[in-house]
Amino acid sequence: MVMGITRKIIHIDMDAFYASVEQRDNPDLRGKAIAVGGSPEGRGGVVATASYEARQFGVRSAMPSKKALQLCPNIIFVKPRFDVYKEVSNRVRDIFRRYTDIIEPLSLDEAYLDVTEDNQQIGSAITIAENIRAAIRDELQLTASAGISINKFVAKIASGMKKPDGLTFIGPSKVEEFMDKLEIDRFYGVGKVTAEKMKALGIFTGADMKKLTLQQLVDHFGKVGNFFYQIVRGIDDRPVEPFRETQSIGAEDTFQADLFVEEELHKELERIAVIVAQRLDKHNLKGRTVTLKIKYSNFKIITRSKSFSEPVSDALVITNTAKELLEGTLPPPRGIRLLGISLSRFNDGTSSEKFDPQLKIEF
Repeated sequence: MVMGITRKIIHIDMDAFYASVEQRDNPDLRGKAIAVGGSPEGRGGVVATASYEARQFGVRSAMPSKKALQLCPNIIFVKPRFDVYKEVSNRVRDIFRRYTDIIEPLSLDEAYLDVTEDNQQIGSAITIAENIRAAIRDELQLTASAGISINKFVAKIASGMKKPDGLTFIGPSKVEEFMDKLEIDRFYGVGKVTAEKMKALGIFTGADMKKLTLQQLVDHFGKVGNFFYQIVRGIDDRPVEPFRETQSIGAEDTFQADLFVEEELHKELERIAVIVAQRLDKHNLKGRTVTLKIKYSNFKIITRSKSFSEPVSDALVITNTAKELLEGTLPPPRGIRLLGISLSRFNDGTSSEKFDPQLKIEF
């Protein structure tokens, strides 16, 4: 709500974007289980996107190609074509601009749109979302799913309710009921570790979370407890921000068991670095500063950084730099429960693309 006005927010999410583009452009891949990224021999790399045929076998984004091959022996690995995906993404945004100039891209394949006041004075967010999806289907031969609600959080979750090629509307009078029934695992931004902590406290749905006071949520989850307290009541006042520039891109992983051995740590850094490199390629970005994040078993966090005179994006350079930064912290004083790598200082501002800075993933 802004000054008494109920926002009309649409979240558009392209369906299995990279894989769908590949299947569109290569008829031989249609109806088959494919993975964009990874290695046909399962010798390294991770899946960037899997087709819905592959997802039926449990193949997911950020999964090592070896695991994908085990789950789906007939899977076809396809080399990414980020230049093509970027071109298609630009065409999708051109469709968005027919209806609103308030567009907040999250990546090449998803974005928020504020259509509270739309360019064509249609008035109905549902009609606008249907028109956008129809244009994407007719003009680009691709499908997209849409979520529509009064705020970004609910719209984001709603877009995933009827994938692929679906539309979900959560009206103002239904938002709090929707949040009450929502399972914690489906809360956007709640990772596996936080979800497990919530379940240990008896929090399985939004209704369970609502039973805790603001102070209890802050005591258990820190500052983000304030956000949980608001969002479970359907309150999210964040505006759609079209011109926020990326500050950093990274990836991190929390391990099931604390790590101590250098070889194991190096293996995890190699895997994380590949994901970071793929995300940089996806957004056509290079960074001058590599930062390593380490969280120990006692939850103490340290960071180490190294800067370059020229921007980098190569997975091998990122891996070797992270290993070098790790070297100065070995042997670890205690078990390591999380490692993360991020890049910043992009292109000295020469990048033409602007995205939301929330490009860190927990997997």
